[in-house]
Amino acid sequence: MTRAMLIGMIAAIVLPHVSDVGRQTAPAGAVFVAYYWRAKPGQLDAYTDYIKTVAVPIDEDARTAGVFEEVRTVTPAPGIVADWTHLRIFRLKEGLKDAAAAQTLSAGLDAATARIVPDEAQRKANTARASGLRDFVRQETWVELR
Repeated sequence: MTRAMLIGMIAAIVLPHVSDVGRQTAPAGAVFVAYYWRAKPGQLDAYTDYIKTVAVPIDEDARTAGVFEEVRTVTPAPGIVADWTHLRIFRLKEGLKDAAAAQTLSAGLDAATARIVPDEAQRKANTARASGLRDFVRQETWVELR
């Protein structure tokens, strides 16, 4: 009887810890925030130019400030039909949580915009110009598999 009690006590101590091993998750990989945009009819080239001349300098300032590690802008391959024309993918630092990632990126891009375009009237003009060139489709947040 004492042997059975001893085995039971050991099991009660060890088994909860053994079951935790299976529930541990791998360290989180990088977080990506993707913005899907659709150029308005007839504005594809103008929106592409806007990204190159207005958004890229802001992105570079935000990147050097540590807001994100990398940004890529892609378009659908020729012949591919999609509900978007421009996809901007930001790779954030590893260790950020999904929900916080988009907020961190948005605040960092806003701060970079204020540094690169210090004149509030010009920032408003840029926003108005962008609104005339494209429509927001959706935003997604992804986590890299490890």
